[in-house]
Amino acid sequence: MMVDFTAIARLLDERKPGHSLAQGLYNSQDAFDFDMEAIFGRSWLMVGFEVELPRPGAWMAVPVGLASVLITRDRGGELRAFHNTCRHRGSQICKPGKGVSARLVCPYHRWTYELDGDLAHAARMPESFDRSEHGLVPVHVESVGGVLYICLADNPPVIADFRRQFEPMLAAHNLRDSKVAFESTLVERGNWKLVMENARECYHCATSHPELAQSFPVGASAHFDYGDDRRQEDFAARIAGAGLDVGPVEGDWWQAMRFILNEGFKSMTMDGAFAVKKLMCDIEGGDIGSLRWSVEPHAFAHATADQVLMFQAMPLGPRESVVTAKWLVRKDAVEGVDYDLAHLTELWTRTNLQDRDLVENNQAGVNSPGYRPGPYSPDAEALAIRFVEWYCRTARDYLDGQGVGLARARRGLRGVG
Repeated sequence: MMVDFTAIARLLDERKPGHSLAQGLYNSQDAFDFDMEAIFGRSWLMVGFEVELPRPGAWMAVPVGLASVLITRDRGGELRAFHNTCRHRGSQICKPGKGVSARLVCPYHRWTYELDGDLAHAARMPESFDRSEHGLVPVHVESVGGVLYICLADNPPVIADFRRQFEPMLAAHNLRDSKVAFESTLVERGNWKLVMENARECYHCATSHPELAQSFPVGASAHFDYGDDRRQEDFAARIAGAGLDVGPVEGDWWQAMRFILNEGFKSMTMDGAFAVKKLMCDIEGGDIGSLRWSVEPHAFAHATADQVLMFQAMPLGPRESVVTAKWLVRKDAVEGVDYDLAHLTELWTRTNLQDRDLVENNQAGVNSPGYRPGPYSPDAEALAIRFVEWYCRTARDYLDGQGVGLARARRGLRGVG
């Protein structure tokens, strides 16, 4: 993969402050290859939950663009992650999905690996062959409050501040005593950045998500500022009095806040009622709003008293992405007794399908020769602006590391946009 870094630098340099990106950053092969290397290859990616690896021998294979990462729980119960690539001739060891196995066996020539990545067996190799030099290539993996994050970089971004500030907020939701009740996957004909810009704003929600708008405060600003309405302030005081952190807290690549739902709603469901009888968090009778957190470049989640919803977007190509949603409920909740799966999933399933249509229509318009980057709403699209500025800053940092200067830097305008 050869990326034209100079071309990427020119596209970044075209951006006006407060405006969307140049066309080529949304639809070119060069930009896709760059994003996989400079963005997804260097960021912490939210990929799932510890409870998906409940015991030693459990594994999960996660696609990351054209690559794949294998996460395991080894015999000692430790989390491990590796590139899902055999050290013989590069075959993928595990297909995307989950499973349980005492060892990891490549389906091609049966090279066999321990759950900690060590090569255990390779048939018909010469006496000079050293198994210790052919273990799986490791990938960084961290659990923050029971949520799994991976990073492909040799030197990942610092995660300690995120852990310190966010874990106390999430602790009351007891994620380690939960289970995945449902998982859905959508392939969207849109660039991943268009998927995430759409996911980072609710400018479109009142008209495009009528069901979501019943529970979600679609008119609030980025940090759920209700203007003269004191609902969020009163909610924050009540919740803090019950011992829950409200926030907001944030870092360069993450942010989190607990906010009040619309009046009469205790969960993000079609009718506002809890979807699960057994609550993950029963503080205040479960009337605790939603804890929303997001990580750049690709994910967000909502934790209400009865469930957790994770949304994740992964690039498949310049104009194609895969969106995965996962719903967590309490581990001892029984489907058909304590929750109805349709009630649990209907709101976000509808919302994700509506967003898919919006993204695909957006991509079609961006591909037009008439596309010109337009200005964001500073109020309604504040988080989309934050995302795009993070993207530009991260991309420029990577280009600086490659020795590629920008015209902006030469003009003394470094940091604008």
